[in-house]
Amino acid sequence: MFYNFPINYEQPLFRPPSEADSLILQVTFGCTWNKCAFCEMYNMKQFQIKKEEDVLREIEAVAKIEPGVRKVFLADGNPMALSTKRLLTILEAINKAFPRVRRISTYALPRDIIAKSPEELIALKAAGLKMIYVGIESGDDEVLTLMNKGETYETTVTGLLKAKAAGIKLSVIILNGVGGLKYSHQHAANSARILNEIQPEFASVLVLSFPYGVERYQTKFGGEYVEMTIHDILKEMEVFISHTELEGTIFRSNHASNYLVLSGVLGKDKANFLELISFAINNPELAGLRHEWQRGL
Repeated sequence: MFYNFPINYEQPLFRPPSEADSLILQVTFGCTWNKCAFCEMYNMKQFQIKKEEDVLREIEAVAKIEPGVRKVFLADGNPMALSTKRLLTILEAINKAFPRVRRISTYALPRDIIAKSPEELIALKAAGLKMIYVGIESGDDEVLTLMNKGETYETTVTGLLKAKAAGIKLSVIILNGVGGLKYSHQHAANSARILNEIQPEFASVLVLSFPYGVERYQTKFGGEYVEMTIHDILKEMEVFISHTELEGTIFRSNHASNYLVLSGVLGKDKANFLELISFAINNPELAGLRHEWQRGL
């Protein structure tokens, strides 16, 4: 929809699936951390801040072509690392250029949220920053350390609850299989525990993939990474869901990486999810998983 607009994108460009219909504005390039063992998104980029005048010029240019933009996503990895002053300038320009805009969102790291005062976060929310996407990946401190996430259970909870207190909605991601078979149970149980404490509006689970091969991840992982079968992945999901105590989190496992699609609200759909997972575990041939499943028996 927006691909022919006068925006100078530096590839690769990523956005959450739910931002498919959004105008993507690149306000930073890459990720300030860019050290996670599992992540290959920005390994060919060094973090840079896009010139403010270029961002504002692109906003004005797009508005001349498509003034009816309703949703805007700020890329790349963690624009929340920008100063609040810079972010407010961008948000105000978006609101002025697109009077019908109803949501502005972005990726964020917990540490960048913590670095902002409650008053700054409230100001950002008032200026239209309605939601942030955070890759929690795991709620287990040992797994977080092994994958070199650069965050802990405590920093993640502190940052996300701080954003939530300012009225900013949260969409978080847990990464199924990121700790391997050795750390599977603790990863699943503590990932549920961290979501229980945060109570995000949205949560999703993706499955760890190996675009450059599992050996590359095993080399970057700080401990013994034991590759998991589909059977193991689904058992981990079962542990995770069984430990959740969520009040009204919209939950999805419908990414291309997932082996079993779940879609609903936790906790009212918790029992149904567990039933579906159990069915897939006990009837792999009906779930279309017979070949992969047998490798784990």
